[in-house]
Amino acid sequence: MKPINFSLWCGMALLLMGLAGCGSSEQAELQQWMAQQRSAIKPKVDPLPEPSKFSPQAYNQDGAIEPFSIQKLTQALKRDSNQATANVALIAPELARRKEPLEATPLDAITMVGSLIKVGQPVALVRVDNLIYQVRAGNYLGQNYGRVTKVSETGLSLREIVQDAAGEWIERTATLQLLEGTK
Repeated sequence: MKPINFSLWCGMALLLMGLAGCGSSEQAELQQWMAQQRSAIKPKVDPLPEPSKFSPQAYNQDGAIEPFSIQKLTQALKRDSNQATANVALIAPELARRKEPLEATPLDAITMVGSLIKVGQPVALVRVDNLIYQVRAGNYLGQNYGRVTKVSETGLSLREIVQDAAGEWIERTATLQLLEGTK
């Protein structure tokens, strides 16, 4: 016969002691406590409210436009076109005015090289093709109908009017910063 391992004997002894500890005396106490708790707690259930009465509404199509009719589509297109023309009137380039010389040059080809104050108004000095121009607030720059809104010692700000992908005119701002260290 083979000798039985000591750890196996210890494991079996612990298992038997664990089973002996699960006697019915603790279960009886637990069952008694559960019964006591059930009798002490009375659940309160509110009754469900009466359902509201459904009153069907009659569908009257007299004088109404059918949702998929051409007339409905026409009305929607007119409403959208009225809004678009209102927006165009608010933001649009001034096409009838005479163009200034710096409007023929792209904005990225214009560099600000200095600033000064003339008659109490700030003036920016910009260089295009090795020529220096004086630019004040209100002058136009660049090919996107850019109008100078502010001139400072370090740069100038302008408002451009460009068309977006849908063909609507929108405003955007651009700046030219002073370029230092150039001749």
